[in-house]
Amino acid sequence: MTGSVPRLVVAAPSSGSGKTTVATGLMAAFAARGLAVSPHKVGPDYIDPGYHALATGRVGRNLDAYLCGPELVGPLFAHGARGCDLAVVEGVMGMYDGAAGEGELASTAHVAKLLRAPVVLVVDASSQSRSVAALVHGFASWDPQVRVGGVILNKVASDRHEALLREALDSAGVPVLGVLRRAAQVETPSRHLGLVPVAERGAAAVEAVEAMRAQVERGCDLEALSALARSAGALSCAAWDAAEVLRAAPPGPHRPEGPRPQSPDGLKRIAVAGGSAFTFSYAEHTELLTAAGAEVVVFDPLRDEQLPDGTAGLVIGGGFPEVYAAELSANEPLRKAVADLAGSGAPVAAECAGLLYLGRELDGLPMCGVLDVTARMSERLTLGYRDAVAVSDSALAVAGTRMRGHEFHRTVVEPGAGAAPAWGVRGPERRVEGFVQQGVHASYLHTHWASLPGVARRFVERCRTS
Repeated sequence: MTGSVPRLVVAAPSSGSGKTTVATGLMAAFAARGLAVSPHKVGPDYIDPGYHALATGRVGRNLDAYLCGPELVGPLFAHGARGCDLAVVEGVMGMYDGAAGEGELASTAHVAKLLRAPVVLVVDASSQSRSVAALVHGFASWDPQVRVGGVILNKVASDRHEALLREALDSAGVPVLGVLRRAAQVETPSRHLGLVPVAERGAAAVEAVEAMRAQVERGCDLEALSALARSAGALSCAAWDAAEVLRAAPPGPHRPEGPRPQSPDGLKRIAVAGGSAFTFSYAEHTELLTAAGAEVVVFDPLRDEQLPDGTAGLVIGGGFPEVYAAELSANEPLRKAVADLAGSGAPVAAECAGLLYLGRELDGLPMCGVLDVTARMSERLTLGYRDAVAVSDSALAVAGTRMRGHEFHRTVVEPGAGAAPAWGVRGPERRVEGFVQQGVHASYLHTHWASLPGVARRFVERCRTS
């Protein structure tokens, strides 16, 4: 059964402890042994899954108990882990850090409990010796339902330092499953929103993943880690399936009653922006669009001067258009093609980077001009989960539809909302944001369509009827 796939959750006391190095290195090391490794990431992060995919040769998938709900964590995990020998789940932030003000919700510890998976705690030991025992004991005993099965010590300075750490941990009751020395070659470059995505680094990203694999193989007990993974509890949930959830989803007001409209040519082609400028996406979105009857074609706005032939709808996800503003602006033929498509009333779904690309200009450079907005870089980081409700009927949902999202950007658009806003954000900072204009739905919010499959179905049906 897929639910019985051996699995580990890689957690840490805080961000910057080395979770990505250890998790990616473990994935690559197990894959190098000939195992089919399923890679997962807790939370809404889009960048780490790119490194996971390089390490395993499989699509990196997210497990987000806030965006999708706790009830979907197990099914989405089982979906990604189909046919695999082992799964590695990289945590987010500190192990017990979750959605602000929501207790354990969406924390690494929460996901580990939902998956009935043992946890490997990665500790940055660079500035401590005996104190490591108190730290590990605290994390291991804080929640009795979280099983910390071992610790990996990172950034250990010397043999003497290692000996002191191991001696201290002898009394903590948590075995040491690995010791990694300081190694600059496994560090990956960062910028304003975190690590530089794989798509932008090319051969350098491959080399970084290889260095992580080598370091983990040298410093970790892979046999003990494999045994720990096999001790995970069985999952009783069924694997998530795009076609099945679309069939099971209630029609509701978001779907026209009666038979699905059919176009003469059958499948409708939906273009999805990719390439280095648009790297933020969830694999389940494409799977849902395909299951809803679309042909999904990826194009690169940095290189392709035209949309794919026959494009009936357009999806532009997140990424770093601010880094590539000059190149995106220079591709005038594609900007015009996007504007023409949007002007025809065709469905266009744009999130964050997509919103910036559809605007009039970004940092003073011309963009597609679909929306009468300007965008610029800002010193302020906007980050956090959002509880939102659709304000206007759109190609994605009818007004009143509730959906959870996530914001993560250092840009500002002016104005922040159109005459027909996309979302009303609930909570202490009540506001409206985003734009609904003809077939366009553009917003800063990243959403996970697995939480509301009818979004994909409605979008495809709009492609058939527009």
